[in-house]
Amino acid sequence: MKSFLRALPLGAAILLIGLLQAEHAFAHTGDGFGGGFVSGFTHPILGWDHVAAMVAVGLWGAFLGRPAIWILPVVFPLVMAFGAILGVLGLPVPGVETGIALSAVVLGAMIVFAAKPPLWMAGGLVGVFAIFHGYAHGAELPATADALGYVVGFVISTGLLHLIGIAFGLLVKWPGGRAAVRGAGGVISLAGIAFLAGWA
Repeated sequence: MKSFLRALPLGAAILLIGLLQAEHAFAHTGDGFGGGFVSGFTHPILGWDHVAAMVAVGLWGAFLGRPAIWILPVVFPLVMAFGAILGVLGLPVPGVETGIALSAVVLGAMIVFAAKPPLWMAGGLVGVFAIFHGYAHGAELPATADALGYVVGFVISTGLLHLIGIAFGLLVKWPGGRAAVRGAGGVISLAGIAFLAGWA
C-alpha cells in the first residue's frame, strides 16, 4: 500500500501526459471522442482557478483523513456533473466566476486553519462549489462536441487533480509535511484571492 501511495503522483502525471498527447490525434474531428472527451478532459486543467480548487479538495480530504479522504473527491465530480447539466441547458446560476474563485479561497483557508467540520458540512461545502465549476464546464461545451464524452473527460481529469491533492496531502502524517500541506492551502487561498480580484 505504501509503495502504491508513493507511485500515485507519478502515475497520475504519466496518465495526464498520455491523455493530453491524444488531443493531437483527435483535434480536428469536431465530435466523438476527440471533440468531446479531449475537450472535456483539458478544460479543467487549462484553468488555474479550476486546478487550484480541485487540488484543494484532495488536500483537504487527506487532511481530514478517513472517510473524507475518499468522500470529498467523489462528491465533487458527481455534483459537478449535475452543475454541468445546468450549464448545458443554459439555466441561470448567478455568480459562477465568483463562486469558482471563492472555492479556492475558502477551501485553501480550510486547509490553512486545519478546519475539521463534520463530514456532512465538509461535503456540503465541496458540493456547493462543485456546482459552479460544473456549470462553467457545461456552459462552455463546444457546439460540435459529444456531450457525454465531454462530461466523462472533465470528470476524469477532475478525479486526477483530486488524486494529486490527496497524494500531496498524505504528507500530513509527518510534522514537516503537515506544515507543507497547510502552506499549500495558503498558496491556493491566495491564488483564489487573485482570481477574485482579477489579477490572474
